[in-house]
Amino acid sequence: MSFLFSPMPTVSVPVLGQASRFPVHRIYCVGRNYEEHAKEMGFTGREPPFFFLKPNDSLVVVEEGQTGHMPYPSLTQNLHHEIELVVAIGSGGRNIAAAHAHQHIYGYAVGLDMTRRDLQNEMKKQGRPWCIGKAFDHSAPIGPITPIAQAGDVHNAEISLQVNGADRQRSSVAKLIWNVAETIEHLSAAWELQAGDLIYTGTPEGVAAVVSGDLLEGHVAGLGSLKTLIK
Repeated sequence: MSFLFSPMPTVSVPVLGQASRFPVHRIYCVGRNYEEHAKEMGFTGREPPFFFLKPNDSLVVVEEGQTGHMPYPSLTQNLHHEIELVVAIGSGGRNIAAAHAHQHIYGYAVGLDMTRRDLQNEMKKQGRPWCIGKAFDHSAPIGPITPIAQAGDVHNAEISLQVNGADRQRSSVAKLIWNVAETIEHLSAAWELQAGDLIYTGTPEGVAAVVSGDLLEGHVAGLGSLKTLIK
């Protein structure tokens, strides 16, 4: 098979303790999946889950022990951080029951869903899609994937983010409105999940703006840390 130009290389994420890497298919993100974050965004209650996607080449892949670099994006003056637990899917399927969801999980990682909030809000006002606020270049920093057997009690893990050493976000994965298994059930009813999919599961309260020069350090207990410098 020949191509008109060289295809882009496969996007992949390192796996702790392994030479083999995790090839990325799609990136799904869950919106407003912590109650306190939903409230700070002007919503309340356990609304039905909703999803948006990011292109896989929006990842800023940060190797173990390294600091990633994210360029401050164009067109925005209000770039927000959102720390998230990321689920790495190891085997796909459609209409996966929550009770069987764990069988499809390869592992977990720490991720950031960076958001051009001003652009997102403007699209919301106009009733238009807000891909420009979420799915831009370098909008999804991620650390190494920890295989599920080594990840510990992720479902009750503390999740936090510090900016220049000061706390911005701190909560527990246990406070997800739709937990990991329920999220996989809902997602797989709408799309056929594939090995290589990543699911950003939502962010707790405390989202705020960052500027060039800020150092972000995110944690999910048992999964290590994710350091990202805004350039």
